[in-house]
Amino acid sequence: MPLSTRLSIADTLTLGNAICGFMAVYFTTTGVLIPHLTGTEDGGMARHSAAVAVILMLMASVFDLFDGLVARKLRASAMGAELDNLSDLISFGLAPAYFVVTWGMVASGANQANQKVSVVAAVVVLLAVILRLARFSCVTLRDGIFQGMPSPFGALTVVAIVLLELPFLPTLLAIIGVAWLMVSRVEYPKPRGRLAVAMLSWIVLSMGMLAAWALDAPGGQLLLWTGCSLQVVMGAMIPLFATARRVNTFRDNRRESRTESRAAQLP
Repeated sequence: MPLSTRLSIADTLTLGNAICGFMAVYFTTTGVLIPHLTGTEDGGMARHSAAVAVILMLMASVFDLFDGLVARKLRASAMGAELDNLSDLISFGLAPAYFVVTWGMVASGANQANQKVSVVAAVVVLLAVILRLARFSCVTLRDGIFQGMPSPFGALTVVAIVLLELPFLPTLLAIIGVAWLMVSRVEYPKPRGRLAVAMLSWIVLSMGMLAAWALDAPGGQLLLWTGCSLQVVMGAMIPLFATARRVNTFRDNRRESRTESRAAQLP
């Protein structure tokens, strides 16, 4: 077998990412969409299936986090980067976009116009992830940062917006806003060291909140609402902090340039 086709440990984690994304689509279809279309929907079953789908997307983000860490520590195959992009497209592009389409069909008060608009929003999310992944492969940035909201974070923020069950128009605008952030030039730190631990802890906590909601545990709805709200707030605050930091850096550099220019003019 040629060396280029041998899977490394990091590659198997990446494939786990893809499997989780596909299974998220499966549970969204069989547990939420099909029962709605056939008139056999059960509120508890739909809630359980939606929670499983989101937990699978969270698991995909865990695989995505660890495959990079393992690839840096151990040998990475020649296919690693391509496998990573393809798996991310399934888990953080197709799965959340499909979740948005399903929301547009099953949400209370949904009509034909809303369904069509939700499809457009889903396409926007999918295209944003495709463009972001393509740019990631082509553009070289300084070490330690991403340009644009990372696709796992973007996917989970889109899903959190849907689970908040806000009115249709605010939900739609928020989804499109996340899609824009993914293709923007806003700089995001890469999850390494303490940031990676914090991210993993947040994912585990989110899984617990979803499980409590799915099992209709006391306070489960409040936990879900709190977790989704925090996810959306983080999605909004990080670019604001990043933009403020860039503005401050630009001002500092400009001030230093003026100081150096004045010093050069002195006799």
